[in-house]
Amino acid sequence: MTDPSARTLRLLSLLQQRRYWAGPDLADRLGVSVRTLRRDVDRLRELGYPVEAQRGVDGGYQLAPGAALPPLVLDDEEAVALAVGLQTAAQSAVAGTAESSVRALAKVVQVMPTRLRRRVEALRAVTDPAPWAGPQQLVDPEALAVVAQACRDCERLGFAYTAADATPSHRRVEPHRLVTLGRRWYLVGYDLDRGDWRSFRLDRLARPRPTGARFAPRRLPAEDAVAFVRAGTAALTSPTPVEFLVDAPADRVRARIGRWARVEDDGPGRSRVHMVADGLDWPAFAIGTLGAEVTVVAPPELVDLLHEWGRRFGRAASVVPPDEHGDRPTEGRSP
Repeated sequence: MTDPSARTLRLLSLLQQRRYWAGPDLADRLGVSVRTLRRDVDRLRELGYPVEAQRGVDGGYQLAPGAALPPLVLDDEEAVALAVGLQTAAQSAVAGTAESSVRALAKVVQVMPTRLRRRVEALRAVTDPAPWAGPQQLVDPEALAVVAQACRDCERLGFAYTAADATPSHRRVEPHRLVTLGRRWYLVGYDLDRGDWRSFRLDRLARPRPTGARFAPRRLPAEDAVAFVRAGTAALTSPTPVEFLVDAPADRVRARIGRWARVEDDGPGRSRVHMVADGLDWPAFAIGTLGAEVTVVAPPELVDLLHEWGRRFGRAASVVPPDEHGDRPTEGRSP
């Protein structure tokens, strides 16, 4: 690569891909000498990019945090992936990211070349998002960023954690990977105090703090981080197959709950729904959102739960609220 401008952009792209580059490795990737690499780094600094250098035998370069976010260099696939990711983030379970994701998406699409903008617009035009309408366990975006950086940099992490039984604890962990499964985020890491691998729900994690201590990655006792989390959650809850009939067309039912269920046509104006859930609360909630008559096929426990919810809702509807003086009418509701 002989053109200095093109080489400078390539250098910036490489520095953004990895936290730290050894000088000889970086020069080799660019196909230049170490001396030419130093000149290219100086050119980046003149453009306002804060590139730090470490001298010595193991010397190298890294792109340091600056006072302002510098322009990013993305190839075509990365730009489309970024736009798609921002669209998905608008319906994410990370607190406060919906509005900021929409703003960032608008900026990215605005400066995209026409050929890429068409790809993103085509994807958005044929995709119908079905955001989760029930209660969410929101993840702190700052905590998510801290954990992600610790995973990337192989840096030990300390944080407060609340177990499923509400028991608080402090954990010291070698973070391995972040996993999104269902509507939840998990951290997979090696728990130093317990001497074993663990998965941690990020909505139960608070005040993560990097310790500054680096570690050599351990071998995960699973095919990958996703398989490890799946195995752990399966041990806690056995998935339950659910089936019910809905007096509504399949297209209408898919629009409501198709993201979490398999919906089949079952005759004119009728559909059959199959779900696999960790518990029965979510299928019961989904049934309540359909606005149509439903017949439960399986399991019978779902019928019992719906009866229980029906009685509870009935009692709630029969309670007469007190008037402005705190008194309740003795007969019926006030007109």
